[in-house]
Amino acid sequence: MAVTLRALQTVVPPTILIQEQVRDIFAAQPGLSRLAQRLVSTSFNVSGIETRHTVIAELTLDNDSADPQFFDARQQLLLVPSTRVRNELYITEATKLFVEAGRRALAACPDIRPEDVTHVVTVSCTGFYAPGPDYMLVRELGLNASTQRYHLGFMGCYASMPALRTAKQFVEADPNAVVLVVSAELCSLHLRTSSDPDTIVASSLFSDGAAAGIVSSRAPLPGEKALGLDLFETVITPVGEGDMAWKIGDEGFEMILSTYVPHIIDEHIESALAPLFARDASITRQLVAVPCEADAAASAAPVLTLAPPATLSSVIEHWAIHPGGRSILDKTEAKLGLRPDQLLPSRETLRTNGNMSSATILFVMKAILDGPATADGERVCAMAFGPGLTVESGLMTVIEG
Repeated sequence: MAVTLRALQTVVPPTILIQEQVRDIFAAQPGLSRLAQRLVSTSFNVSGIETRHTVIAELTLDNDSADPQFFDARQQLLLVPSTRVRNELYITEATKLFVEAGRRALAACPDIRPEDVTHVVTVSCTGFYAPGPDYMLVRELGLNASTQRYHLGFMGCYASMPALRTAKQFVEADPNAVVLVVSAELCSLHLRTSSDPDTIVASSLFSDGAAAGIVSSRAPLPGEKALGLDLFETVITPVGEGDMAWKIGDEGFEMILSTYVPHIIDEHIESALAPLFARDASITRQLVAVPCEADAAASAAPVLTLAPPATLSSVIEHWAIHPGGRSILDKTEAKLGLRPDQLLPSRETLRTNGNMSSATILFVMKAILDGPATADGERVCAMAFGPGLTVESGLMTVIEG
């Protein structure tokens, strides 16, 4: 039985942030050290981002609000709202994005009615409320009151991967299950001015967006492209626990995003992929599995090396890599020997939308499915990174109806 991800849909809020304008505003904030000002310019300039989206409508240069809470456009001053103020806006605006993304996914699946949905899995790490987005989807989309609901909260950028894995497990347990998976993140609520390098990097990258899809055993309709969900794997790298973290502070959520993260990914990405590849017979036929010689404790872990003349770029055609930043994509492309065009969906998602935390990888998957060159039977490897440092990966197959 094939379990498929269908009807991937994305939503972004209407307010657009131009990266150069945001850079200049952040660099001009009072209290920044000269070093911090240089870090702001560098971080924004090398981010690979041109535009981002935000639910904060007042984050525009022409905002004339008499009582601004996030940005005083008259003084070009970034304000410091409390965590409560930020979360209250999350409750209002995240609900809209969750519902709109879910509605679009159902509309894109004409053979699935709202009453067919048996499970809802929601994902977010940028706010909290209860009854939460899982409840709101049931109510607003007209799903059955008996729909089973699950929320994956505060896991970070990789969380849509375990959401898809959970949905796959539901369908494998019950072939009649239909699972609506929705991720929505409002990262811009927590951006702030600071001389701290981690905060500066986060401010240059994060943005808002939502994505949704439907997981079931139903085959795609004629002309429709879907993703067969084949395998998933989780790996925690031996280092990096303190280099990517997400905590709640008095003035919003506080991101720790060390500049060392790309180096950690560069060093451990091959060993993180090895357990996933080792479980797929069609891939291991083209790869050679050898014992890990790093230390005795890890001797049972497989390490995959290419069997000449194979390359990863030829074994797996499409790569959905979470664009946590341009340097992460650069490291991944070089380390795995991928072609530039294979990272284009990730780079374009980053360029036009920024890093939307857990929703981002679904944007990349949709870009791959929508690509004119994507063909039936081609393989997709997806990877997302988050606090821990945790690497979530998955193997998928393009299925054309």
